[in-house]
Amino acid sequence: MFCACAADRVMKARELLATARIAGGDELRLFRRDTEFTIALGGNELMSSRLSGSEEALATMTCDRLRAPSPHLLIGGYGMGFTLRAALARLDAGARVTVAELVPEIIDWARGPMADVAAGCLEDPRVEIVLEDVGAVIAAAPRRYDAILLDVDNGPDGLCRAGNDRLYCLQGLAAAKAALRPGGVLAIWSAGPDARFTRRLREGGFSVEESSVRARGNGKGARHVIWFAAVR
Repeated sequence: MFCACAADRVMKARELLATARIAGGDELRLFRRDTEFTIALGGNELMSSRLSGSEEALATMTCDRLRAPSPHLLIGGYGMGFTLRAALARLDAGARVTVAELVPEIIDWARGPMADVAAGCLEDPRVEIVLEDVGAVIAAAPRRYDAILLDVDNGPDGLCRAGNDRLYCLQGLAAAKAALRPGGVLAIWSAGPDARFTRRLREGGFSVEESSVRARGNGKGARHVIWFAAVR
């Protein structure tokens, strides 16, 4: 028996909601199909509201490694807010989270068509949004943060913007180390492993732990990588 509702799901077209130009890069596009949102760059799907597991793990696993009471976190790249919301759920009322986002439209989308996905996290009193390159925020903040969480681009192998590579070179890692308080953690999300980057973190004076996490919160999906680099 033919089911009309099944046909509706199959035929439902993906709707382009908005676009945003990345400085020195290409165009981001925000799509919606039913209740799912995706953000794409060219032919690459950068993020989806269906896939939140590894971004949430970036926050929860970092918070589990912190010893400072009421820590101050810097999150580089808002994305769809999964990392921010997971951090807020783990942190106490005295904690602070600074979110550095280079593309203002990303925040506009979170407060507009994706407001249900954001679930009020941008209005949390512990949160400060800085519309700036996270590299500049890091450079201006010696010994300010207990953790720096980078979910910028596709990981150390830049996809969106060549300038993001500066975050992952030895000079960028040194700046991140200088911005961390004693015992601080630099946590970096990546779509896949990178042995050269692991060695670079160690060369930069970090103690390194590499974890493989699933893209989906139910433990399924592609495997992503998170590096936890602790200040020695």
